[in-house]
Amino acid sequence: MKTDELITLLSNQVTRVDRTVVSRRFVQALLLGAAGSLVLMSIVFGVRHDLGIVARTGIFWAKLAFPLAIGIGAMLAVDRIGRPGARAGYSWMIVALPFAAVWIAGWLVLDRADSTARWALVLGHTWRTCPFNILLLSIPTFPAAIWAMRSLAPTRLRLAGAAAGLLASSVATIVYCLHCPEMSPAFWGVWYAMGMVMPALIGAWLGPRLLRW
Repeated sequence: MKTDELITLLSNQVTRVDRTVVSRRFVQALLLGAAGSLVLMSIVFGVRHDLGIVARTGIFWAKLAFPLAIGIGAMLAVDRIGRPGARAGYSWMIVALPFAAVWIAGWLVLDRADSTARWALVLGHTWRTCPFNILLLSIPTFPAAIWAMRSLAPTRLRLAGAAAGLLASSVATIVYCLHCPEMSPAFWGVWYAMGMVMPALIGAWLGPRLLRW
């Protein structure tokens, strides 16, 4: 067979690759996971009764922005880690920045508060249950994130599982904000962070089992 004939044969069998397949799969996974977390939150915890009032305050949107920013960073990390040979690079910095911002904000709040009120700002009313509530709300989103991650080709499976777990927990935390009464950055920086890290650790543990290809 001549070279020209081989090229013609190969070119006739080329199928067009849809570059949006992976993006659509992640959008579907996150929407389904978020819907499941929202239903679970509504059944188990309920939406806070004064949501319409607090939604008019800047501090409420700052609380939502915290897990949203982490979710964006986790999504970028997933996109990078899911490609063989690619490094996470700046995506982990985007994940770290919201944590740093909330810790700084929490420190400023505590610095300005009376010494007798500082522990109350850190512990709030729900510190015993908050991380576990976020973990619970991550249950619908975690398998959806893993399912979407399997459409890529990660080679560092523990890191990929951790990124998927963090993505799932950030979505769950956004949903949890519709119930949680805590409005102190000092609280979010400890208990929200712990709630988001736990699914990431679970993802790192399960990654080699769930993402093997």
